[in-house]
Amino acid sequence: MTESMIWWSVAIYLVIAVAIAILARQGKMANMSGYFLGDRKMGGFVSAMSYSATTYSAFMMVGLAGLTYKGGVGALGFEIVYFAGVSLVAIFGPKFWAVGKKFGFVTPSEMLGHRYGDKKVSMAVAISSCIFLIPYAAVQLAGVGYLLQGATEGAIPFTTGVVLATVVAIFFSYIAGIRSVMWTDSLQAIMMIIASTLVAWLVIEGLGGFGALFGTLAETKPQSLVVPGPGLFSFVTFLGLTIPWFFFALSNPQVSQRLFMPSSLSAMRRMLMGFLVFGLIYTLVSVLWGFSALAAYPDLAKADLATATLLGSEHVPPVLGAIVLIGIMAAAISTIDSIMLTLSSMLARDVYANMKDGRDDGKQLLLGKIVIPIIAILAFGFAELQLDLIAVLSVAASSGLVAVVPATIGAFYWKRGTAAGALTSVVGTTLVVLLMYATGNKFLGLPAGIWGIIVATVLYVGVSLATRPQTERAEAFLDASTKY
Repeated sequence: MTESMIWWSVAIYLVIAVAIAILARQGKMANMSGYFLGDRKMGGFVSAMSYSATTYSAFMMVGLAGLTYKGGVGALGFEIVYFAGVSLVAIFGPKFWAVGKKFGFVTPSEMLGHRYGDKKVSMAVAISSCIFLIPYAAVQLAGVGYLLQGATEGAIPFTTGVVLATVVAIFFSYIAGIRSVMWTDSLQAIMMIIASTLVAWLVIEGLGGFGALFGTLAETKPQSLVVPGPGLFSFVTFLGLTIPWFFFALSNPQVSQRLFMPSSLSAMRRMLMGFLVFGLIYTLVSVLWGFSALAAYPDLAKADLATATLLGSEHVPPVLGAIVLIGIMAAAISTIDSIMLTLSSMLARDVYANMKDGRDDGKQLLLGKIVIPIIAILAFGFAELQLDLIAVLSVAASSGLVAVVPATIGAFYWKRGTAAGALTSVVGTTLVVLLMYATGNKFLGLPAGIWGIIVATVLYVGVSLATRPQTERAEAFLDASTKY
């Protein structure tokens, strides 16, 4: 796969994706709901493909493959726990959809602020999300950089890939807001799942088939096939990685915001079923990529280069390799622009509007558009640090985002939960996780991924029990959440 082939593939993808994004424009999108939620009219298939492309980004084919390369079969267990966590969508998805429709929520933080009757709650959730999601967006940018660098053996520098992803993500966000993102996501998801599955099969066949692949690993890297594996995973490390990932559907606002978007509950059900089928296939494919790279290239300098190295090898036909590469790049961009749109909507709706009493929907939309490139530039600067192991960095972001999980669950299931409890939980957990990562990510032998959910739960329950709830507001919210 030559450098010129990759650039031509990128150009063809951009032409098709831009055309789709332009076709996605409907009306002037002059309000927050239209620009950031697609007027709550998204169909089941588009929602499923977009949810898949946004969730399974550079983390999967670059990050999970790299984690498998370095940590062995434990990476599969790690991802299966996340997969099990998707069951939360089945429980909370209809409730998000019902209250979103009833009260007109645009962001998950706005929903929590309304439930607890305190604008400081929505502001705190929005700011905490920015703190942890900008590095997560940077992880996606870095994934594109590693991908293009590895596939061309350095001919395309890391920074060039990061700049390309940043510019394209900003462009798609501006064309038609979430509509352009979701429509282009559908193209990306279909391309990803078909091409990556086909190429995985070709690579394994090139290595002699499944028997030969795992025979080679059993002989040369036997620790990769057992738990805890070659040293990356221990029981504590595994818990630290998987606990935040289990709550991903609730803790990550770029994902939970999509629960407001389906046109109906049947569309949401189709979204969930489509995502589950996509996710199971893509998880197995990504793990097989990691094992294939370990068998073929056991001494890579960086585990995150596993997929890129395979794509540039003789095991993959150049055209198929280019398609997979573009699919992974496109999925990473999908996550980046989804994060930018979500954070910009939260800053406009939950920070600006509450600080300035800015209830004008048009002004909120204008501010949301203004901050999109600012968020992108911050993510770009973080990506340029080239920190190690994309999968681990992704979970690090989720360790902080779990700050909102107890308050979110309590919003729907515990009338006794209070604004003080929610605010203390979000702010306190954010500070604890930041302090832990600043000082080595260990306290009493446990990482932030474990302490985050413990601290958030204890603070939310303890402070709520010590303060007075707004019972009538809670009952009205809970009543609305059951009418679907």
